[in-house]
Amino acid sequence: MATVIDTRNGARARHPEKQARPDTPVLRKPEWLRVRAPGSAGYNATRDIVKTYGLTTVCEEAACPNIGECWTQAHATMMIMGEICTRACAFCNVSTGKPEALDPTEPARVADAVLKMGLKHVVITSVDRDDLADGGAAHFAAVVHAIRQTADQTTIEILTPDFLRKPPQAAELVIDAKPDVFNHNLETVPRLYLSIRPGARYFHSLRLLERVKERDPVQFTKSGLMVGLGETKEEVMQVMDDMRSAGIDFLTIGQYLQPTRKHAAVDRFVTPEEFKAYEEIAYAKGFMMVSASPLTRSSHHAGEDFARLKAARLAKAGV
Repeated sequence: MATVIDTRNGARARHPEKQARPDTPVLRKPEWLRVRAPGSAGYNATRDIVKTYGLTTVCEEAACPNIGECWTQAHATMMIMGEICTRACAFCNVSTGKPEALDPTEPARVADAVLKMGLKHVVITSVDRDDLADGGAAHFAAVVHAIRQTADQTTIEILTPDFLRKPPQAAELVIDAKPDVFNHNLETVPRLYLSIRPGARYFHSLRLLERVKERDPVQFTKSGLMVGLGETKEEVMQVMDDMRSAGIDFLTIGQYLQPTRKHAAVDRFVTPEEFKAYEEIAYAKGFMMVSASPLTRSSHHAGEDFARLKAARLAKAGV
């Protein structure tokens, strides 16, 4: 989800599959969504490490509004399996096309970067790889194992594809790698899937997270929603109920921001007060950890949130 609107030439080069779509209107962002341009010494240091190890980050590819804040603190979300996605979701700024072959050196490079950056918690995500027989599951697991071997004190959060139309063993490979948090975003309410996330299926995504709990009950699960796409409050609350029925522990809710005029339009900007209400409702429904704000993204403050949860559990256990 981006903070700026690309030029038409930029949109054409990055998203050729969307050029037949009509231009969508662009709403002026309110003050609560304005962030400073990145450029601190810490930001530059993180950028240098990312470049040195030849890594791709979702921070850059998705034009995340929090990149300045996160990179200043040496937090970066690694995006594995290349920078080209096989899907063309209406909200996403990642390029769509035919991906290159997987790089077998990537797991080691990611692990070395995690160690170099001194990360206590790392988030690993990826593009969708529908071209691969297992959707990239074995590669995901290899990255988790490499980090465990190289930076064994780092907790690992993964944000995976849905492994749609892949054999059950694919998702099981990733679950059995035992990340600390298994995240997969539902993104939006079921009614909007056909227009916003046409390559995915709502109940398949929900079932994926339910299977994580069935196979490894102690593994934390997490999912996220964008709002401002035309959903209703009642629909968001129904998704919360669906998530809790699937045993999902953590929830993130953030404002959708339109990458280009060829992407889905912002229906409205949800106010900070409404986000606060969503947070209170989600906690009342039983989520263990909730982050709901205009600038919330799946990996924003993920490490701090996970550390607070661990501390609270230890305190409750009297440790």
